Amino acid sequence: MVHETLWRLGVFFGIFSIIMALEWAIPQRADRPLRGERWFTNLSIVFIDQLALRLLAFLMPLLAIGAALDAARLEIGFFNLVTLPIWLEGVLAILIFDFVIWGQHLVSHKVGFCWRFHKVHHSDADMDVTTALRFHPIEIAASMALKIGLVYLFGPAASAVLVFEVLLSATALFTHANILITPKLDRILRKVIVTPDMHRIHHAPNRFDHDSNYGFFLVIWDRLFSTYHDQAQDKDLLDVGLTWPKETAAKLGFVMWLPFSRQK
Repeated sequence: MVHETLWRLGVFFGIFSIIMALEWAIPQRADRPLRGERWFTNLSIVFIDQLALRLLAFLMPLLAIGAALDAARLEIGFFNLVTLPIWLEGVLAILIFDFVIWGQHLVSHKVGFCWRFHKVHHSDADMDVTTALRFHPIEIAASMALKIGLVYLFGPAASAVLVFEVLLSATALFTHANILITPKLDRILRKVIVTPDMHRIHHAPNRFDHDSNYGFFLVIWDRLFSTYHDQAQDKDLLDVGLTWPKETAAKLGFVMWLPFSRQK
C-alpha cells in the first residue's frame, strides 16, 4: 500500500511538473491575472485536502485501493463474483468509474447543497493546471467516500482502482492546463477525451455553458446525454470563473469559507 501510494504521488507530481513546463513554454493565454496569489491559494488547498483525507482515513480506514483489497478478501462486489480476463475487468471498471464521476459532477451543479462546495472550484478567476487542485476538502472527502462505496459494490481489482486514480488525476491536470493545442489536434482528441478547450467552456461565467461538458476523461458521456457543447456562447471565451472580483477569488480564506456564506 505504501509503495502504491508513493508510485501514484510520483506519477502525479511528474505529470504536474510536465504540464507546468508546457504552460510556460507554449501557453494558450499569456495574460495571467493574479497568478502568484492564485497559485498560493490553489496549492494550499491541496495540503488542506490531504489533511481532510487523513481524517477520513480514521473514520474509513480503507480508502479506495485498500477497499479493493478488502472487497477481494471478502469476495464481495460484481467483479469478485464473475470470472473475466483482467484486461476486460480493468476496461469495464474504468468505464464504470468514469461514468459515475461524470454523474457526480453533474449532480454537483444541479443540487444546491452540492453546488455550494463545488463552486469553490469554479470560483477560480483564471484556469491552469493548479485549478485542477482547487476543490473544497469536504467535496474531496465526499468524492472519496463515493469511490469507496463503488469499489465495494463492483469489487474491481486493486490494480484497476490504482490505474483509474492515476488516470483521473492526470486527466484533471491536463483538462485544466493552459497549453496551446492546435484546433486540428483538439478536434481529433475531443472525439474521445476531454481537452482543455472543451473543459474551458465548462468554466465559463454563464450558467448555460458551465452546465455542460462535465466529463473528466472520456467525452462519450456528454455526447450520450446531450450535455456536450462544441463551443461557448462567447466564442472567444476570454473570461472564466464566477462573478466575484478576481482579487477576492484569489484569497484562501474566501475559498474555504465560500460554501458557508450566503453568496450564490
